[in-house]
Amino acid sequence: MKKGIIALLCLSLFLLGGCSSGSAGNQASPDKTSGSTQPNGLQKVSLMLDWYPNAVHSFLYAAQANGYFKEQGLDVDIKMPADTNDPLKLVAAGQIDMALSYEPEVLVARGENIPVQSFAAVVRHPLNYLMVPANGPIKSPKDLAGKTVGYPSIPLDEAIVDTMVKSAGGNPTQVKMQDVGFNLIPTMATNKADALIGGYINHEKLLLDKQGHPMRVFKPTDYGVPDYYELVLVGNQKELKEKPDVFKKFMTAVAKGQKYVQDHPDKGLSILLQHEDKSSPLDKEVETKSLQILLPLMDAKGKPFGYQDANSWDKVAKWLYDNKVVKTPVKASDAFVNF
Repeated sequence: MKKGIIALLCLSLFLLGGCSSGSAGNQASPDKTSGSTQPNGLQKVSLMLDWYPNAVHSFLYAAQANGYFKEQGLDVDIKMPADTNDPLKLVAAGQIDMALSYEPEVLVARGENIPVQSFAAVVRHPLNYLMVPANGPIKSPKDLAGKTVGYPSIPLDEAIVDTMVKSAGGNPTQVKMQDVGFNLIPTMATNKADALIGGYINHEKLLLDKQGHPMRVFKPTDYGVPDYYELVLVGNQKELKEKPDVFKKFMTAVAKGQKYVQDHPDKGLSILLQHEDKSSPLDKEVETKSLQILLPLMDAKGKPFGYQDANSWDKVAKWLYDNKVVKTPVKASDAFVNF
């Protein structure tokens, strides 16, 4: 699950036809057929993942394999992005019906007047933790003074580190942020940075641990960062308003898929592994541990699966503005809708 906030500056130009979308846009454009009835009597819906298939997507593949989408009259085409920036971009342009994205990214898009809305919270808490070597001297974010933090040059990650260091009593101006792209694991494995942000506790940490590089992690929400939704389902605002039944049916199916995975995690993971991307083969041991981490974080605790709290959107929107990730205040209530 990788974030594409850095690419949103070009998104509004893309919507006007002035920014190249790359190969993924060309692949996805012809498949935009939301609401059309297929010969099998099902409504075609296209969904783009945020990254290659992994444990967090188990509920989608369970819904597909067990016929929950068909029960709702839907034929859901699950696609992978050619680029991590594609999902939100293609939804905004009306070339994909739905996509997986991130709460902060949706708010950044809204700040650019890009017409997307979240319609479900999938992972209800951050997965992106500050990581340092477990046997190293950094015992608190304030200890990053004079140290280097590797990150994928995403403004959100900069804001997370600044907030955490300040909250811990340190001075963020004394921290060096080093762009390492998405070479997060090699950066830590070869000691090219003292710390890492932009990696996930259910992926990068597990892989580093397995490779013999155990990490100490610091939870952002323990150090002043609002408890944001890591992963959300996103649609085009116009379609969410005009075709709510399609999204409601989709949510009914995926809620059933999530319940199946909760009740049968081994079977849910087995279904997922049948859909792994050959270019990014999955490690069953890592994905099993990942799913164990994810399931509690996906639990809405008495609320329907996907339910979104207005307070979360308000707090995250304010924090993004205060930290200059968005340039103008964003009306949080316009960024999401519950079904």
